[in-house]
Amino acid sequence: MSRPRGRGPTTVRASDSADEKHLADFASTRRGVEGFVEPRTAVTDVTLMLVAHDGEWTRRRVPSVEWAHSFANKHGVPSYDAAVVGYPARMREYNRRQKDAGS
Repeated sequence: MSRPRGRGPTTVRASDSADEKHLADFASTRRGVEGFVEPRTAVTDVTLMLVAHDGEWTRRRVPSVEWAHSFANKHGVPSYDAAVVGYPARMREYNRRQKDAGS
């Protein structure tokens, strides 16, 4: 199978101020928010996933693991290394509810 013409290697978009604003807005408008710092992979840079009390979640790229934990501390959000602790069950339940509501 050949690669489509005109498409080179994938480039990873860096985080920017819009990402930080989105995370800050989410953290300040939801309750029970926890942060899950996801390490860099071959496909994405370091990301911070925020999960609210009801399982609603959002994910954005961040400059570094250290930045993610610092952001969480600044906003009063407990933060964890996702590769160590995994993700909360309430997030999977939220995803299931969203899928069921769309069916």
